[in-house]
Amino acid sequence: MDKKFIREIVVGDYEQMILLWKNTPGIGLSDADTKRNISMFLERNPGLSFVYEVDKKIIGTVLCGHDARRGYIYHLAVAENFKKQGIGRILIEHCLEKLRNKRITKCHLFIFRDNEEAVQFYEHTGWKKRSDLLIYSKNL
Repeated sequence: MDKKFIREIVVGDYEQMILLWKNTPGIGLSDADTKRNISMFLERNPGLSFVYEVDKKIIGTVLCGHDARRGYIYHLAVAENFKKQGIGRILIEHCLEKLRNKRITKCHLFIFRDNEEAVQFYEHTGWKKRSDLLIYSKNL
């Protein structure tokens, strides 16, 4: 697969993206994934989130942002019939390149413990599992 199929996400992509996310095992959706909230995320993190598009159909997505210290990756998804072709790797590498351009030197991501496909993908592509941290969340 080729980087020429990557483009920055726009809010108009939301309907295709949410459909892909809903059909991708291991993607956890919540109130943070409404069209309004995704739009705010994209506005806060311009030039960092991408789709992989073939024949005007979104077959891959990745959301990326940062807090000026660390980058964060969310919702890497590739349509089932396009998996194992390097699309996920290309999307992630594109995000990491954009983060490096912003002088961000470390990136984190969150995956569900039972998402074995994602665990294998990230370990195979050089990500390291942290055992020294716990994640806590609180609804506001």
